[in-house]
Amino acid sequence: MSSTSQKHKDFVAEPMGEKSVMALAGIGEVLGKRLEEKGFDKAYVVLGQFLVLKKDEELFRDWLKDTCGANVKQQARHRQFVQC
Repeated sequence: MSSTSQKHKDFVAEPMGEKSVMALAGIGEVLGKRLEEKGFDKAYVVLGQFLVLKKDEELFRDWLKDTCGANVKQQARHRQFVQC
C-alpha cells in the first residue's frame, strides 16, 4: 500500500484552479520545466491529458516518461493525482 505524500495532501486540500504543474506529486523543478516547455504548464492541463488518454493509467505513465522523462517512481506518484 502506498502512502499519500504531503505534496499530494496539499494539492487536494483546495481547488486545483491555476496551480502550477510543479504542484503535482512527483513533479519537481526539472520535470516541471520540461512539461512547461511542451505546453503543460498547469495541473489542469496534465489532468486534461489524462482524460484525453481515456483515464488509462498505463498510457498516462508512458506519456509522462516520453514527455518529460519521468522515472518509474515519479510515474507511480501520479497514481494519487489521477485517483482524485
